[in-house]
Amino acid sequence: MARPRKPLLSRDRIVEAAGALVDAEGLDAVSTRRLAAELGVSGPSLYNHFRNKDEILDAVADAVSARVDLSMFDADDPRDWRTALHDWALSYRAALRAHPNTVPVLARGPGRRPAGLRVADAVFGAMVRAGWPPAQATRIGALMRYFITGSALGSFARGFVDDAAAYDPADYPHLGQAHLLADRQEQVDEGAFETGLRALLDGLAMQYEAGVRRDWAVSNSG
Repeated sequence: MARPRKPLLSRDRIVEAAGALVDAEGLDAVSTRRLAAELGVSGPSLYNHFRNKDEILDAVADAVSARVDLSMFDADDPRDWRTALHDWALSYRAALRAHPNTVPVLARGPGRRPAGLRVADAVFGAMVRAGWPPAQATRIGALMRYFITGSALGSFARGFVDDAAAYDPADYPHLGQAHLLADRQEQVDEGAFETGLRALLDGLAMQYEAGVRRDWAVSNSG
């Protein structure tokens, strides 16, 4: 029997094609008709794998989540909770920066997406294992997601034009160098992320140490 000329349609093929469209043209570029044309199949055949466009976009977002390193949260990993959060944040942000057009979908939360739920489960489990109360562990997962996805939504440096005349010192006396920021995007944005991440983790470490001291005092008060 002759082999089919084209690979059989599968969820992975659909997600790969949809992901490429999202990366190249944005979320609005994805439609079942467009995907069918890209894959060389009939539109209805996509519904054997996904019920609608939203399910396809969820799968694309989940494929991005699946690229995030979670090894630092393994029970046998030697990194402490602070270092684990730092290393995970870098991996998470790198995944989002590689696929920035998916960030609005990811920012809505994991929903029923398996890889997204594995991320949430790993962070929460590691924080509780480190001694954080469950309620606070939940808040830590939330604030880390807010910070990381927010940083991936756009570039601070590219928000400024490279025209010095746009920043008249009479109107903006402190923006005399703002026209240089766009050319230093990597330096500015990466530095801002590291500064914010360090400040966030320093603040959590202070809370953690205060909690440990309080628990020690309570346990030894009798």
